[in-house]
Amino acid sequence: MAQARRFPGMKGRVQGKKALITGAAQGIGAATARLLAMEGAQVLLTDIDADAVRAQADAINAETGATCAFAARLDVTSEADWLPAMTAANETMGGLSILVNNAGIVLPGSIEDFDLDRWRRGMTVNVDSVFLGCKYALPLLREKQPASIVNLSSIAGLIASGNFANYNASKAAVWLLSKSIALDCARKGWDIRCNSVHPTFINTPILNDLVGEGRDPDSVKVKLLSQIPVGRFGEPEEVAQAILYLASDESRFVTGSELKIDGGISAM
Repeated sequence: MAQARRFPGMKGRVQGKKALITGAAQGIGAATARLLAMEGAQVLLTDIDADAVRAQADAINAETGATCAFAARLDVTSEADWLPAMTAANETMGGLSILVNNAGIVLPGSIEDFDLDRWRRGMTVNVDSVFLGCKYALPLLREKQPASIVNLSSIAGLIASGNFANYNASKAAVWLLSKSIALDCARKGWDIRCNSVHPTFINTPILNDLVGEGRDPDSVKVKLLSQIPVGRFGEPEEVAQAILYLASDESRFVTGSELKIDGGISAM
């Protein structure tokens, strides 16, 4: 089994850790996988887009000069897909000590804009995926303590908008589910932390999904930008840095917490 090695200039903040990241073909997931690998972890990148996630893993290996990144197709909404993903983590990395539940979608609209099927789609991708990931990862995480679960919520899980009913509800569910898992692990005496991360508008493809159909992208983005006190959109690497902290043993006493990466929105 290939082992990750430390590279010049690395601090090795997650040296020897073994991480699975969902939605890792692009955006925050891809940035997180790269950063964890650069800081010494082995990483299993997963995504429903098998070709794109393999390309990301190959790029990480080329950059590091070592086989520390692996790829697997994973539909996070499919329970049948999660067991093979855990098997892949065992076979490629020898276990799992970090789970990053990053995959998600934005379905804009007020409550009246949704039919039940579309509503369920948003909840399945954003919430059921986190439930399934945590449920099936915990047996492996228990074998690699100290371990960490990082669930991607959103500032929209803490602050509501009339035009994001489904996204608000689903990301709020991720927020409190993370706390429940944290308390359960602590009660059982496991050294497994579970925290949620809450970004605001980040420069990823999902930013385009926030625009919605029939609206001018430029004007919508100007409106979104006006809500951020620091005056700019965030970058995927800035979210990845927060995930790195929660994944590392530096956060050993941090569990059941929410980390806001919102350019000051929640301070208003």
